[in-house]
Amino acid sequence: MNRPFAHTIAAELVKLRSLPALLATVLGTVATGIALAAALASSAPTTGDTTQITTQTIVFLQVGPVLIGVLAAATEYMGRQIVTTLTATPNRLLLLVGKAAGYLAVAATTSLATIGASAATAWITLSARGIRSTRDFDLWPLLGAVVYLVLIGLLALTVTILLRSLTPPLVTMLALVLIVSPLLAGYTEHARWLPDKAGSLLYLPDNDLLLTPGSGALVLLAWITATAIAASIAFQRRDA
Repeated sequence: MNRPFAHTIAAELVKLRSLPALLATVLGTVATGIALAAALASSAPTTGDTTQITTQTIVFLQVGPVLIGVLAAATEYMGRQIVTTLTATPNRLLLLVGKAAGYLAVAATTSLATIGASAATAWITLSARGIRSTRDFDLWPLLGAVVYLVLIGLLALTVTILLRSLTPPLVTMLALVLIVSPLLAGYTEHARWLPDKAGSLLYLPDNDLLLTPGSGALVLLAWITATAIAASIAFQRRDA
């Protein structure tokens, strides 16, 4: 690996590790997944589905990666630490790639741990109740859930770099995934083109008559690419 690139990634990981809010978010996301899976499995009828129970938690668990993505970029603007960062790494494109790589490392680890813990909790809870799961661990929806969580947080990262703040991108992303998207889905079929709705097909493959998991992922990636390009152009043109 190119040494400056490796150093940039290492520096970003050190900064992320030093953020108490980020560590709390990581642990809170895993704990929330366990709690939600246990609650859903406890209220399941005489039959249960471990994979389905796990995927039902994603609508709430996505808050975690979104917050990780926002924190990974916004905290440097809160105290103008971005000036010090740019002094140490004047290559702005390299810095952006390093931030993305640092985020991906944290988000992938968190998402994988959360989905794994949630699925295990659902299975254990169903077993403790004497309920045999109709589908224990369907690998592709679970892996799709991990990929979705990472990608929706990556979108939050690009939006945050574009807006250069903490609250506006966080409010924008949470409003999108928790309010706007669910509401629009009840009124128009065009809601399928929203990033979270399209991306959700990665773990709910049969939820749309037009899009497949692959095309849904491409729609989400198109949103990420568009915001990443806008953020990159803005980041390289403005003072900090």
